[in-house]
Amino acid sequence: MQIDPIAYFRSPFGTKFGIPRQAGLAEDVEGRIVFEPACRNRDAIRGLEGFDYIWLIWEFSANGRKDNSFQATVRPPRLGGNERIGVFASRSPFRPNRLGLSSVRIKGVELESYGPDGKNEGPVIVVSGADLMDGTPIYDIKPYVTYADSHPDARSGFVDSRAWEKLEVVFTEGLGLSRPAERALRQGREQDPRPQFQDDPGKVYGMLYNGRDIRFIVEGKTLTVLETKKL
Repeated sequence: MQIDPIAYFRSPFGTKFGIPRQAGLAEDVEGRIVFEPACRNRDAIRGLEGFDYIWLIWEFSANGRKDNSFQATVRPPRLGGNERIGVFASRSPFRPNRLGLSSVRIKGVELESYGPDGKNEGPVIVVSGADLMDGTPIYDIKPYVTYADSHPDARSGFVDSRAWEKLEVVFTEGLGLSRPAERALRQGREQDPRPQFQDDPGKVYGMLYNGRDIRFIVEGKTLTVLETKKL
C-alpha cells in the first residue's frame, strides 16, 4: 500500500521543539490545512461545516529516523523520560510507520484561499489546537463523531496515575507580542517543552513560532520568556 499526502499543515511552529505535547492542549494555536492540487475540490469537504472537530492522520516527518525499524519500547515524557513502556501503549513519534493521529477543532472553512505567493490554494480548513509542525504531511481527514469517538469514562493507563504538573509562564516586558500570541505561547509552554532529562536553570532555550525566535529559561516551576526576535 502506498499513501501520498492529501494536504500539508501550515503552523506557527517552525520546528518540532516547543510543539504542544498533545492536540487540544494549546487551544488558541491556529493552523491551516492546505490541500494538494489533486484534492483541491470543494465537493471533498461538502458537509464538513456541520462538524466541530476532525481527526487528522499525519506523518511524524521530523522524528529523525527514516528506516521504519521496529523499536518495541519508548520512554514517554509523562513518565519522566526514564521508564520504558511498549511503543503501542504510547503516543511516541518513534513508531514503525511514523503515523500520528490528532483531533483538532474546526475554526472555519475557506472555500477560496490565497497563499503567501498569491496563488489560489482552493479550499482551506482553519483549525485550532493542533500539535503539528509547519509543513507536516496529512494523509487523511475524518470527522469526529461524539457517539463513537467520545469515551469520557475510559481508563488511560499510566497517564491516569502520572499527573502533568504545569509550569507558570511569565513574559518579560516589551516583547511586542499580541494577546492572542501570548495566550497561544502560554498554553504550549506551560506543558514544559523541554526534554525530561534536561533541568538546567541556566540554559536558554530557543524555538521558532510564527516567524519569531522565542527565547526562554526554566527555573523550578517557572518558565520565563526572555525575548522574541523577528526572523
